[in-house]
Formats: sequence, structure tokens, C-alpha cells
Amino acid sequence: MTVVERREIALVDLLDRLLAGGVVITGDITLRIADVDLVRIDLNALISSVNEAVPSPFEEPV
Repeated sequence: MTVVERREIALVDLLDRLLAGGVVITGDITLRIADVDLVRIDLNALISSVNEAVPSPFEEPV
């Protein structure tokens, strides 16, 4: 076992690191029967922490 394999990280620390930098999740799902596309779902999500230094995109500029 190497040092990296023995390293333990708490789930809270992992979430803190991910949210500090932000995470982008993308994907698509297609439900198909007999080569006919019935349902298509596209997923684009940005997960990030929010703080006062970054302005909200939903508010009018002051």
C-alpha cells in the first residue's frame, strides 16, 4: 500500500474542497426502444459555494 492509498479524507473535507473550486456535472440520457428515441434528458449543472465577493447573477447591478 502506498501513502496515497492509506490517506483518509473526511466527507466534509472533500465537499469543502469541491465547493471551494466548483464542480460541473454534465451528461445525457436517452431512452430508446426499437431504434426510436422516446425520451432524452440533458443535464448541465454547476455546483459551487456562494459568498459576498461574487455578485449574484439574478440581482440588478447597483
